[in-house]
Amino acid sequence: MKTSKLAAAVLAATVALGLTACGGAPAQTPTATGPINLTFQSLSDQPGAIAATKEIVEAWNTANPNIKVETIQAGWDGVFDKLTTQFSGKSAPDVIHYEAASILPFAADGYLRDLSKDISASAKAEISDGVWDSVTFDGQIVGVPTQMQTYVVFANTKLLADAGVTVPAGDSMTWEQFADIAKQATKGDVKGLGWGLKSPTATMMALGPINGAAFFTGEGDKAEIAIGDNEIALPKAIRALSDAGSLDPTSLTQSGGDVLKAFYAGKYAMTVQGSYQAANIAKDAPEGFAWVELPPLSGTKGTYQAANPQTLSVNIDSAHGAEAAKFVEFFTQPANMAKLNQADALIPASKTAREQILTATGGKDGWAMTLKSGESLTSAPYLKATNYAQWKDTVATPAFQKYLTGQIDEATLTSELEAGWKR
Repeated sequence: MKTSKLAAAVLAATVALGLTACGGAPAQTPTATGPINLTFQSLSDQPGAIAATKEIVEAWNTANPNIKVETIQAGWDGVFDKLTTQFSGKSAPDVIHYEAASILPFAADGYLRDLSKDISASAKAEISDGVWDSVTFDGQIVGVPTQMQTYVVFANTKLLADAGVTVPAGDSMTWEQFADIAKQATKGDVKGLGWGLKSPTATMMALGPINGAAFFTGEGDKAEIAIGDNEIALPKAIRALSDAGSLDPTSLTQSGGDVLKAFYAGKYAMTVQGSYQAANIAKDAPEGFAWVELPPLSGTKGTYQAANPQTLSVNIDSAHGAEAAKFVEFFTQPANMAKLNQADALIPASKTAREQILTATGGKDGWAMTLKSGESLTSAPYLKATNYAQWKDTVATPAFQKYLTGQIDEATLTSELEAGWKR
């Protein structure tokens, strides 16, 4: 394998239980050297997700006694540096749980197996082309998407009713409807909207496609930035809400969690949050707090949002790459994906898994609209730009913060984003 940039960085610093449910991975014939042992590094950190992962792995091991999988429980903190060290030292696990935004640098350095020929046609058909594109680098599928999230709007139904607002119905809500509700619900000490944009770049990248924003073209070191009207549309619309007095400008400098507390206290009629917050609202909101998740936001190009799914990848240096790939396909079967995502309050990449969660939950606690929002997840060009993470932290985040708080205009925002990328 070539000497990689990652190695240089190190030097510098419902579970299916039968044989028929194994997705093409029946029990293997024992070999002269004994059973095959695979390691699976899981980052699931919520009790329900940890339990679901354990069940799925146990189901695999029961059906495949000669291909044993051992789960290595890890955490999200510091995992990139840990994997960098493991890959450099050729000690990385066989199967790796991570996310699209972070696996592509490893793919660029040749550390991940191309799964294009390992994934069955039926498994590929479960996931949209746009989501597959988010895990494809240089024509190779380097991870299987598992769990996703979107940005959604939560509303205090009492405050909307007090303002004479009718809760929108249907499969989507236009930005104009959203802005009108925020305006109507702004009364006295109540603001129509609180939006925690202390770290705004992720929101701009993910939600920007509702207006056709792409931000980047090309892959790897050849990726180029492209800032036009579509890319400026979302920050411009958010700032307009603040300028109109419908969006609390203070919330723009706060985290989503801080804004959620104010939402519980009745300070905001609506808040935009990651879809996973529906589970936290159902669990943590004060007794008697009446809330609803509104239909997915629709911009000039529809309800599209950029996907940055959690993923399962296979170490290219695994001694048993084919078997590891079979385990990945088993793990991501719809029933397993539904079980894991329902436990983690996330959106399955699989269409059938989304249908299964909708049936199991009856759409309650925000699930109906959360799952609906997942249908429009599409490709995320920024994931394939090698220097995106550095640009996000040092250029984009401060530039968006200054623009949203009125310190710079649109032309300056565009100039700072483009010039910062070129640097």
